[in-house]
Amino acid sequence: MEREAATSPNENGQESDAAAIRRHPALFRAIRRRQNPRLRRSDITVTDEAAVKRAVKAASLGNAMEWFDFGIYAYLAGTIGRVFFPSGSDTAQLLSSFATFAVAFLVRPLGGMVFGPMGDKIGRKKVLALTMILMAIGTAAIGLIPSYDSIGFWAPVLLIVFRLLQGFSTGGEYGGASTFIAEYAPDKRRGFFGRFLELGTLAGYTGAASLVTALTAWLGSDTMDAWGWRIPFLVAAPLCIVGIYLRLKLDDTPAFLKLEDSNVHVSEAATAVETTARGDLAKIFRTHWRMLILCIALVGAYNITDYMLLSYMPTYLSDELHYSESHGLMILVATMVLLMLIINQVGRLSDRFGRKPLLMAGMIGFFVLSAPALVLVREGSLLAVSAGMLMLGLSLVCLLGTMSAALPAMFPTNVRYGSLSVGYNLSASLFGGTTPLVITALISVTGSDMMPAYYAMAAALVGVVAVACMKETAQQPLEGSPPSVQTDEEAAEIVEAQSPTPKF
Repeated sequence: MEREAATSPNENGQESDAAAIRRHPALFRAIRRRQNPRLRRSDITVTDEAAVKRAVKAASLGNAMEWFDFGIYAYLAGTIGRVFFPSGSDTAQLLSSFATFAVAFLVRPLGGMVFGPMGDKIGRKKVLALTMILMAIGTAAIGLIPSYDSIGFWAPVLLIVFRLLQGFSTGGEYGGASTFIAEYAPDKRRGFFGRFLELGTLAGYTGAASLVTALTAWLGSDTMDAWGWRIPFLVAAPLCIVGIYLRLKLDDTPAFLKLEDSNVHVSEAATAVETTARGDLAKIFRTHWRMLILCIALVGAYNITDYMLLSYMPTYLSDELHYSESHGLMILVATMVLLMLIINQVGRLSDRFGRKPLLMAGMIGFFVLSAPALVLVREGSLLAVSAGMLMLGLSLVCLLGTMSAALPAMFPTNVRYGSLSVGYNLSASLFGGTTPLVITALISVTGSDMMPAYYAMAAALVGVVAVACMKETAQQPLEGSPPSVQTDEEAAEIVEAQSPTPKF
């Protein structure tokens, strides 16, 4: 009897709901339409191809400059260790140099927490220009710091200060640049345009490695230690100015402008999402913590494998396998040039088959191939080293060509810049920038030259779980924004597809 009494109200409620629907069908249809309003033609964004290309160019150039600056430091780690940390063993100098490399990542989450919500409040392009200005100042200043022999203790102190400035500014760079491209690009080509951001990453690393290699070959190690190391840092500053100019010339993204323009009616559902407490950092942690955890895991796996190959491997070749510094960099440059040629197709494939298959292929590639690749690298011959680097590179390009389209789609428009900046930079701080330092320390403690492979395999395993848990977002509108298409015909098709089938 108690069970019947407990279930009775529920059953009666369902019956009364069904009866109410039968008595007032028009009213309930109106309620459903209000809860799920149809898109109008004016709601749908039709992209301007020329504007998209300008936005992609400006965002990618900034990202290239960011990684050019960081690449310079990584590839000059040995030289910087000798110039700023002259006492102690070679390993101690290298650890000190990589510790200074890692310290920039300690403030990246702080930069993300400042610049991310700011980008959601005042606009993407203004914040992206500001971060690039700060990066230019920090990079040029490092090139002007006197050596330890000139000012003693203050030389490494100033180095750390300007590395902190670089790290703080970088906290707003990737989240903003990937958001900028994702919000400009049409839904069906977000992977194609997003891969230009990571093409900028490879271009920045390649430019840094090429410049350091050329200078080392031309000037020699002694001259590089004396003053040649300054040239790459000073070259970066005027290049940053070009990026600042390009960014300031752009309009803000269509998705952000729809948030700003109260006269534009997106739809009641989308408006409800997009007008809630934009830029509220507490709300990001309170409401989107699940996606933040997933983003941190995904970016952590990506960053460890990225920095292991693109930042640490030249040092590994020179310090552990006794390659000359220029020789190791030349192999890396050749690998990165090949990846730049491939990444275009990876972006297209992610649009066609989805983000998850490409990301999963990259993670599994690192898990399966890291150990065999490092065995080949340790064999020492040019052919074996090149083959090992290529195996790692092909796994990495699956991540590079997909990640910049996948990550922005994890968060809604009103908090996208802030959420992505916080999640990305927390992960980069914990796992990315510490990778060279951790691997160097692990090799020193264990004596095993296979530590880079084991570390990458552990990261890839976490990445496999993260990719399995994420939603597929290819060819779908960004959350909190209306569809974005290339032509008026596509927009008309979307509206027409919502029209009810006539009943006779």
